Amino acid sequence: MLTYIAIAVALFFAMNIGASGTAASMGAPYGAGAIKNKRLALLLVAVSAFLGAFLGGGEVVKTIGEGIIPSDILNAEIVVIILIGATLTLFIANLVGIPLSTSEVTVGSIIGVGAAFHAVYTDSLVVIISFWIIIPITSFLITFGLGYLIKTAENRWTLLTGTGPWTKWLSLLLVLGGCLEAFSAGMNNVANAIGPLVGANLISETNGLLVGALFTSFGAILLGSRVLETNGKEITKLSLLQGSAVSFTGGTLVIIASVFGLPIPLTQVTTCGILGVGAAKDGFAILQKNVIKRIGLVWIISPLASLVVSYLLINLFTKFNFFNVLIVGSAIIVATGTISLSKVVKNEKRSFYDEGGGI
Repeated sequence: MLTYIAIAVALFFAMNIGASGTAASMGAPYGAGAIKNKRLALLLVAVSAFLGAFLGGGEVVKTIGEGIIPSDILNAEIVVIILIGATLTLFIANLVGIPLSTSEVTVGSIIGVGAAFHAVYTDSLVVIISFWIIIPITSFLITFGLGYLIKTAENRWTLLTGTGPWTKWLSLLLVLGGCLEAFSAGMNNVANAIGPLVGANLISETNGLLVGALFTSFGAILLGSRVLETNGKEITKLSLLQGSAVSFTGGTLVIIASVFGLPIPLTQVTTCGILGVGAAKDGFAILQKNVIKRIGLVWIISPLASLVVSYLLINLFTKFNFFNVLIVGSAIIVATGTISLSKVVKNEKRSFYDEGGGI
């Protein structure tokens, strides 16, 4: 029974991966206007992500399944806890339209389980977290350089801005870049849902990738609309060439990481790419936009949130420890109370200044 529950939760998680990680990969073409039809954009994402997962997702599956914690810890019950911790975090993010990293919530949830059993491969974890930082920064630097070159070229040759006879070909280039990025998303991110199942020997790698790829595609079509809108239009408006720079850079970096089995936060790579060309075009003031602050905050909180949830669930249902539950529960109450209190204080200060004619 638990095996079927684990598979069901994994497939629900795969749908949310399609909505969050893969839908964000078509943000640049959609934001630049190469694809104006949102449904068509999501359909292309779905097909590309399916191919990426089925053809090249095996190495990341191995890392998620046995590269962070010992695979002999995993069973149906533990897999359910890992996936619930990750899925809840990701589902809430999708509801508010934030392009959240599926790799971060999955790895965070796995670490929570490993911490409860005092069994985490710290060397592997350090490598993974290091590349969470290195690859998005690399994406920003590459696209910032490309963005500067593109800005110079577009100022000199206006036909490169997407007006005139070149519009069709520039649009096609950008769409191909988006498909490459969606391919890389499937190659890297589907493993987040399927890896724990494979590590626990609940499903074979081949069957897991096939089913996971299908449900990821469904998720992109059914749930990806809001994330596509956020990544494509709320950060900065891109020209066709600028969007191509983002998509090809992000897709290439994530494919390289996938070959080496590294679960990479694709949405961070994509968003940092958009920020890179945006900074080259509009200056670094773009980094002050509220949407960037909001996304950055969720990126930091998401792995910690899934870690806490999985750790708490382990101590509640698998190896009950009253004191650990008490400590974690108290920490959650304190964090929630602090946030609520800060909002109350802020509102009171605002009301005081408004009534008293202050600043």
